[in-house]
Amino acid sequence: MNTNTEQFASHVYHDRNFNCDTAKILPGEYYYTHHDMMIVTVLGSCVSACIRDRVSGVGGMNHFMLPDGGSDADSPISSSARYGTYAMEILINELLKAGAKRENLESKVFGGGAVLRGFNAINVGERNAKFVKDYLRVEGIRVVAEDLNDIWPRKVHYFPRTGKVMVKKLKSTDTVLETKERDYASKLAKKSAIGGEIDLF
Repeated sequence: MNTNTEQFASHVYHDRNFNCDTAKILPGEYYYTHHDMMIVTVLGSCVSACIRDRVSGVGGMNHFMLPDGGSDADSPISSSARYGTYAMEILINELLKAGAKRENLESKVFGGGAVLRGFNAINVGERNAKFVKDYLRVEGIRVVAEDLNDIWPRKVHYFPRTGKVMVKKLKSTDTVLETKERDYASKLAKKSAIGGEIDLF
C-alpha cells in the first residue's frame, strides 16, 4: 500500500480567537499531540476520528475519505476498506507510540455529510460514516460522541487534552471545501487504480 496517502499536518499556527496553538488538518492529513492545543478541520463528505487517551490526554485527529471502491465497496477486503483501515491505523499507532494505552482510548467521530454534488449516487459520506463507526467497534475503541451524515459541512475544533469538541455546521456549501474534497477524491481514485450554531461534544 502506498504510505503517502496520509500525511502529518504541516500547518500549525496560533489561533487568536481561542488563544492557543492550533494544527489545521486538510483531507488526507492527521495530527496528534501531548500539548494543550487545538486541532481544527472542515469536513464535507470526509470523516474525522478524534481519538485520545482519556488518562494521559495525548490525542489526535485524522481527516479521510474512502475512495470509490466500485461494486466491491462493501467488501471487507475492498481497496477502499483497506485505505480507510490504513487512515485509522496510522493515527492510532502514532498515539500508541506517543504513550497512549489502547485500553484508555476513546473517540468522537464527525462528518460524512451529503455535500458533494454528484457524489450522492455512491453515498460517499454515508459510506465514510459507516466505515469509521464499524472500524472503531471492531477495534474496541468506544465512541463517546458523534455528529455524522446530514447535508451540512462542519467545522470541527478538537481539544485532545480535555476531549472537548466544538462543531459548527456551515449552512452553505463551501466551494473551497468542495474543490479540496473533489481533488482529494481524484487523488485517491488514482492511488486506488495504481456559519451556524455550535454544538459541544
